[in-house]
Amino acid sequence: MAQDLSRKISAAHDEAKALYVARNPKSQAIHEEATRSLPGGNTRTVLYTDPFPICMKSAKGYQVTSEDDKTYTDFTGEFTAALYGHSNPVILDAINNVLQNVGMNVGATTSQEQLFAKELCQRFGLERVRFTNSGTEANLHALAAARLFTGKRKVVVFNRGYHGGVLGFKGGKPAPNNVDPNDWIVVKYNDLDAATRAIEGEGVAAVLVEGMQGNGGCIVSTEAFVAGIQNAAAKAGVVFVLDEVMTSRISRSGFAGLRGLQPDLKTFGKYLGGGLAFGALGGRADIMAAFDPRLSTSISHSGTFNNNTLVTHAGYAGLKHVYTPEAADNFTETGSRFLLRLQEAVKGTRITFTGLGSVMCSHFVEGDVEVKDVASADDIRENELLKDLFWFEMLEQGFWVTRRGFIALVLETPQSELDRFVDAVQTFVAKYRDVLAL
Repeated sequence: MAQDLSRKISAAHDEAKALYVARNPKSQAIHEEATRSLPGGNTRTVLYTDPFPICMKSAKGYQVTSEDDKTYTDFTGEFTAALYGHSNPVILDAINNVLQNVGMNVGATTSQEQLFAKELCQRFGLERVRFTNSGTEANLHALAAARLFTGKRKVVVFNRGYHGGVLGFKGGKPAPNNVDPNDWIVVKYNDLDAATRAIEGEGVAAVLVEGMQGNGGCIVSTEAFVAGIQNAAAKAGVVFVLDEVMTSRISRSGFAGLRGLQPDLKTFGKYLGGGLAFGALGGRADIMAAFDPRLSTSISHSGTFNNNTLVTHAGYAGLKHVYTPEAADNFTETGSRFLLRLQEAVKGTRITFTGLGSVMCSHFVEGDVEVKDVASADDIRENELLKDLFWFEMLEQGFWVTRRGFIALVLETPQSELDRFVDAVQTFVAKYRDVLAL
């Protein structure tokens, strides 16, 4: 029986893949040309897909259009960074104002950066904040501050955690390209006992955790887990760093506000730059004093584009006038309703959807056990062929989702498109019920 199901999945996958190749000849040609100058034709690993990635030529509103002239509803949402979509008029006006009246790369402090900083501090409960160029940089600098503050080196992190290009922890260990390979203590996500033991260990400077693991499949932390980490860190004198790079869009004050947490430091990125490259770290004034150049004990924190006029204007405009506290709460509720509908649509199958608010992920589980509450990516084994098949099928239905199943909603996506996606999932379940049903 299992072999029959495997053959059916493989046959359906091969058919969908062949259709994909036939439908996207321009993308294939562009990819082949790209391999002449880029390793594998790619400069951003997460965007590579076999046999070749679809190449986009334009985007507007909540849609993207490929070089093969097919328009998709954007459910990738630039991995949460495209919250505002691709042509929000408020963001465009802010950028045009910089281009016409302010100028780029002025090589000096500006009044705009303190306006943006003040808005971030008020929204997310920060005493001080510093800007960076990415979430990766934000986490690196947060850990540098924690190490200086405590005089220690080690950092507790969690399996499948991802905190930037050089801060990944899959398979219970640091990725091969990680910085400081010997300074990490990797424990299982949502395992409070293991986390507490690690935090209480010798030489620990910080604990770095996501409230929801984005790269790890949108696995949400339990309330007891994150609250327990906060308490354990406080008792041990360890700096609690909450990575809000993806989750700051969840509620008016991010994941911390949703759960009533008070981390020592928080890190940010993604949509907060208004669609431009951005990161930030902030929190307690005494820890952030590490970056105060007026102090003899300060450490250097430079970056040519940290206070770039484009990002400080666009980011401020988005946070102040578009993603207001009320808009953030409403959008989170919209996403939560959508997620519940998806979970209902796949009941009784080997598919499950995990996530929080407007960010979620599909999982295709091996075995005949229905998975409802996933506490750790370690607890499930994915059927990669089914996951691929779903991706191919959703492309045919006009939805741009990530191949790994990650979905981040764009703010202006109409309800009709959310409804249509639920219908597409239901159609997929019906079409492949013989291999999906438990």
